[in-house]
Amino acid sequence: MTTFLSSRSMKVFLLLLLALTYAAVPEAKSQDKKTQLQNRKAKIEQDISYTNKLLSETKKNKQASLNQVVLLNKKISKRQELINAINGEISSLDMRIQQTNDTIEELTNNIKTLKDEYARMIYSAQKNRSSYTRLMFIFSAKNFNQAYQRLKYFQQYSSYRKNQVRVIKETQILLAGKVSLLQKQKTDKQSLKSSEESEKQKLAREKSEQDKTVRQLTQKERQLLKKLREDERSAKKLEQSIQKLIAAELKKARETAKKAGTKPTAANVFGLTPSEIKLSSNFAGNKGKLPWPTERGVVSATFGEHPHPVLKGIKTKNNGIDITTSAGSSARAIFDGEVTSTIKLPNYNNVIIIRHGEFLTVYSNLSQISVKKGDKVSTKQRIGSIETDENGKTTIHFELWKGKVLQNPEAWILRSR
Repeated sequence: MTTFLSSRSMKVFLLLLLALTYAAVPEAKSQDKKTQLQNRKAKIEQDISYTNKLLSETKKNKQASLNQVVLLNKKISKRQELINAINGEISSLDMRIQQTNDTIEELTNNIKTLKDEYARMIYSAQKNRSSYTRLMFIFSAKNFNQAYQRLKYFQQYSSYRKNQVRVIKETQILLAGKVSLLQKQKTDKQSLKSSEESEKQKLAREKSEQDKTVRQLTQKERQLLKKLREDERSAKKLEQSIQKLIAAELKKARETAKKAGTKPTAANVFGLTPSEIKLSSNFAGNKGKLPWPTERGVVSATFGEHPHPVLKGIKTKNNGIDITTSAGSSARAIFDGEVTSTIKLPNYNNVIIIRHGEFLTVYSNLSQISVKKGDKVSTKQRIGSIETDENGKTTIHFELWKGKVLQNPEAWILRSR
C-alpha cells in the first residue's frame, strides 16, 4: 500500500516539476534573447534618426549632392538592417509562441492525468468510506507492525488527496498564466509584422529618392569627374606629406642611433625611447577599442578601393575613413600622443598629425585647430573644429598609420557607436 502511494506521489511531483521547468527555463532564455534583439533594434533606429538629421543638414542646399547619395545609401543599409532585426525578433517570437503552445499542451495533459488520478482516489474512498470498514481493515492485521503500517496508509492517503487538490489548482493557475502569455505573444507578433510592413514602405520610398538623386547627379558627370580628380590629387599630396614626415622621423632615428654607436632594430625602426615604446604598446593593446575622432557620426566612406556611388566603371581609393557628423562638431585625439605636424592642404583644409610611438593618426578637413606642433594631447582631447562645406556636409577624413604601413581605421576604433 505504502509503495503505491509513494509511486503516485512521485508521479504527481514529477509532473508539476516538469511543467514548471518546461515553462520557466526556455522563457527565461527567450526573454534574454528578446532583450538583445530589442536593444539592437533600438540602436539601429537611433542610427537612422541621426542619419536623417545629417541628411536634413545636407538638403539645405536644394541641389543634389554626392553626400546625399552617400547618406541615403547609409540610411537604406540601416533600414534593411532594421527590417532584418525585426524579422529576427519575429522568428524569436515564433519560437517562444511554439514553446508556450507546447507548455500549454503539456500542462493540459498533466491536469487531465491529475484529475483522472484524483477521480480514482475519490471512487476508491467512496467504496471504503465506512469507518467500520477501515477499522476492520486495521484490526485484521496479523501483527502490531502490520496494523501500524495500515494506519499510516490511511493517514498518508488523506494527506495525499489534499495534496492532489493543491497540485491541480497550482497547475491550473500556471496554465491560465501561459494562455494569457500566449495571447500577449500573438499580439506582439502582430505589432511587429505591422512595424515590418511600415519599414518596408519607408525603404521603398528611400530607394526611390536614392534613384532620383543618382539620376540628377549623373547629369553632372563632368563636374563629378573633375571633383574626383581634385580629390585624388589632394589625397596624393596628403600621403606625400605623411611619407615625408615618416622619412624625416626615420632619418632622425638613424642619426641619433649613429651618435650613440647603435642602430635602430627591425622591431624599433624609429629608435623609440622606453616611454615611446610603452605608448606604442598601449596603443596597440587598445586595438578595436579606441574612441572615434569625433563624438558622433556615421562612416560615410570606408577604407580601401570602392566603386564610385554614382559614376559607373569608376573606382575611388580611400587611405582612411570619412566620418560625416553634425555641423559644429569637434575633432578629438583618439589616444595620448604628441602633435608632430599641422599643415594646410587643398580640399583637406587644416590637417593635424599626431604620433603615438610608432603609430600616426591623421585628422583632416578641420576649419580651425586648437593645437600646435610639439603639443602633448590626451585621449578624447578636442584638437579642432570640423569644416562644414557649402552643401551642409560636415566630414572629417581620418587615417591611421603604423610606421610606413597604412591601417584600416575601422579595425582600430570602436565598432559600436
